[in-house]
Amino acid sequence: MSSAWLLPEHIADVLPAQARRLEDLRRVWLDAARRCGYEFVMPPLLEHIESLLSGTGHALDLKTFKLVDQLSGRTLGVRADSTPQVARIDAHLLNRDGVTRLCYCGPVLHTRPVSPHASREPLQLGAEIYGHAGLEADLESAELALDGLVSTGLTGLVLDLADVRLLNGVLAGLGIAALDKATHEAVVSALTSKDVAALRDLATQGTLASIPEAAEVLVRMTTLFGDDAVLLEARSVLPKNQLVDAALNDLAWLAGHLRQTQPSVTVGFDLSDFSGFAYYSGTRFAVYAKGYADALVRGGRYDEVGAVFGRRRPAVGFSLDLKILADLLAGLNGLVKHSAICAPWGEDPALRVAVRTLREQGHTVVWALPGHEHDAQEFDCDRELAMVDGRWSVRAL
Repeated sequence: MSSAWLLPEHIADVLPAQARRLEDLRRVWLDAARRCGYEFVMPPLLEHIESLLSGTGHALDLKTFKLVDQLSGRTLGVRADSTPQVARIDAHLLNRDGVTRLCYCGPVLHTRPVSPHASREPLQLGAEIYGHAGLEADLESAELALDGLVSTGLTGLVLDLADVRLLNGVLAGLGIAALDKATHEAVVSALTSKDVAALRDLATQGTLASIPEAAEVLVRMTTLFGDDAVLLEARSVLPKNQLVDAALNDLAWLAGHLRQTQPSVTVGFDLSDFSGFAYYSGTRFAVYAKGYADALVRGGRYDEVGAVFGRRRPAVGFSLDLKILADLLAGLNGLVKHSAICAPWGEDPALRVAVRTLREQGHTVVWALPGHEHDAQEFDCDRELAMVDGRWSVRAL
């Protein structure tokens, strides 16, 4: 029999040091979003399963915990992604005609971890723009994501751009109107993982087998990653049609503007990365940092997200797991200090007035209770309140 205090696999308590880092990060990101006009929303942890898994949310089915509501008898789901919920809020509760900017931060729950060391309870933060179909919204979303990461002190960031329209454009250029669902998903998976052997095998089956050049074109797509030369090569090797041209033109426009606003960030392309193909509808981006193999932030355009709620309108946004970012920063010594002042316990009225004044000014002041003078160091105290020349003054430790 297991101990009562043991938690389920890939579920963990957030202890004080990590909780401080998470709160600092949450504040940095939400403040940055607010300065750009994003409004904070707090969707519920539980919803009817039909709402959570509607439309593009169906891809979340295997990630979603399900339970029966004892009040209604209906099946509920614990959210595995907040974006469908925010789309519902935009479509039904706000129902605005113009542009709506929304942000959120809260836990989501996954039935399985996305990687061997990942949590099944990410702390998901995201920001979304509804109501504008132009690239200006795509640019704003990517810029906000980069601003948030840069403000945490991360350096050496790499942003990869892609566009899900490229695959549909390539298939149309090959004369393929549509692939069956299983083949389509297999092609997307093989392209994203750059599995050349799988692509060649798929090209011998079904509809693809009737197109002699299908294998070479799909395999060539897996090599289209890197700098601006990738776009030039794509224009020469991919089928020429409206979808392909539009995607490549949009990617070039975004890259040019992002390099102007974020010169310290390396902006490149990965034209075979179709992660979230069923979810996105246009340009998408992923941001990477040294010390973590997967993308820290993923985002892009998903114009179909609100359709199932009866209001299809343009949408673009991004999300990240603050727990992963906090752990990465802790290893890099970034944004981990919560500076505080240690004050000795005493009944001196001048001392107590000094402590109150410092707290009113926004400083964290920790009383060193009698017999526990060293415990305050757990709060990263870098200063102390001490009697200097007859006055209580703050000095560095």
